[in-house]
Amino acid sequence: MTREQQQETWTVRGSDRDEFPRIARVTSEALLAQHDLDTVLERALPLHDAEGYERFLVAEDEGQVVGTTNYFRFEMALPGGVRPVAGVTGVGVWPTHRRRGVLSALMRRQLADIREAGGRYAALWASEGAIYGRFGYGPAATEINAAVRRPYTALRADAPRDGSLVGRLTDPQEALPDMEEVHRQVAASQNGQFRRAPQWWRRMLSDRPEQRGDKGPLRAFVVGGPGGPQGYALYRTLARYEQDGAYGEVHVTEVHAIAPAAWTALYEHLFSRDLTDRVLFPFLAEDNPLLYLAADRDRVLRQHSTSLWIRLVDVPGALSERSWAAPVEAVLEVGDRFAPWNAGRWRLEADASGARVEGTGAAPDIALDVSHLGAAHLGQTPLSGYLRAGLLTEYTPGAVARLDAALHRPDAPFCGLIF
Repeated sequence: MTREQQQETWTVRGSDRDEFPRIARVTSEALLAQHDLDTVLERALPLHDAEGYERFLVAEDEGQVVGTTNYFRFEMALPGGVRPVAGVTGVGVWPTHRRRGVLSALMRRQLADIREAGGRYAALWASEGAIYGRFGYGPAATEINAAVRRPYTALRADAPRDGSLVGRLTDPQEALPDMEEVHRQVAASQNGQFRRAPQWWRRMLSDRPEQRGDKGPLRAFVVGGPGGPQGYALYRTLARYEQDGAYGEVHVTEVHAIAPAAWTALYEHLFSRDLTDRVLFPFLAEDNPLLYLAADRDRVLRQHSTSLWIRLVDVPGALSERSWAAPVEAVLEVGDRFAPWNAGRWRLEADASGARVEGTGAAPDIALDVSHLGAAHLGQTPLSGYLRAGLLTEYTPGAVARLDAALHRPDAPFCGLIF
C-alpha cells in the first residue's frame, strides 16, 4: 500500500473535552510517559480546562485516535514587542501509525488554523530535534543547564549589593503575588517569555509527590526592597550524605530578577544553604548574570540545548512588525511546503523605524527555507551558519551578512518553561 493510499484510511478533525482521555493516551504513548493515564489526566485536565479544547486536532482511523496536536494562545515577547504566539503542544502519533503522513497532515491543518485565527507565529519545544524542521520550525533559542559545586560558588567581590534589599524564604503560595509582579516585568521584555496566566502559575507551583521525587518541598526565596519585589527563586533541596559528610543539592526550578543587586542576593542565598555541595539550574539564559557574577565562570559547568523552535506562519506579517538592529534591503525567495501562502519572493526594506514587506517578481538576493527565518527571528541564530553549510543560497554577495546584522539581538532569548 502506498503512503497516499494509507493516508486515505484516516481523517483529521477537531476534538473536545470528552475525547481528551483518548488524546492523552496517544501523547503519553508517543512521548514515553512515565505515569499511568489516570495520573496524566489528573495533572493535565486543570490546565486544559482553563485553556480550552477548541484548538485540539486529532487524526482518526476507523474510530481510533492515532494522532494529536494542540496549541496554547500565548502573549510572548518577541523582537518588536509582545505578540500573540501559538504555543504548539501535545503532538504525538500512535506507534503503529508512524511514517504514514499522519503528523504531516496534522501540522498542515494546524498551520492553516493558526493563520485563519490571525496568528503570525508558532513556537514549540521539540522532544526530538529532527522532526520539526521539515514543518518550517527553526531552532531559535539555546538555553543552558548549569551546575556549580562548592567551593566554586563564590561571587565576584565587586558584584552589586544593595543593603536595602531583604530576602525571605517562604511557601510559594505566600510568595505568589510578588513572583507574579516580577515575572510580569520580565515577560514584557525578555524574548521567549510568555505572560503567565493563573493556570500556568498553578502548573509551575504544583508540588505533587511524583514531582518532588526524592527532593524536598518547593520553596520560594523572594528579594525585595522599598520599591517592591525585585526577584525570586523557586527551588527544592535534596539531602545526601556520604561517609565524609553532607553532599546535599539545591535544584533551582526558576530564578528571575529585575535589578542587578537582586541577582546577587538570589545567588548568594542559593549558594549558602547549609549541608549542600552542589546547585543545579536546569534552565538559564545564555547570558544569565550568573556567568558574569561567578568569581570563576569556568567552574559553572554548562550544557547547551535548543529550547524554542519558532515558525513564521505569516512571513510578511512577522517580518513587518519585527524590530531591526540595522538597515537592510533584500529580496527573499522563501520556500514553504506546509504554508504555501508564504512561498515566493518578498522584498524586505527595514531599519530602526520599522519594516515594509511586499511580494515582488524581482530577482532574489537570498533563497532560503521558512525554517531558516524562524531560526533567526529571535536574533540568536545567524543565517550565516546555514550559508556556510550550503543550506541556503546567496545570490548577492554580502546579503546574508547584512540581513544577519539587521536581525541581531544583543540579549539572549529565554523561555525556561516547557509547554
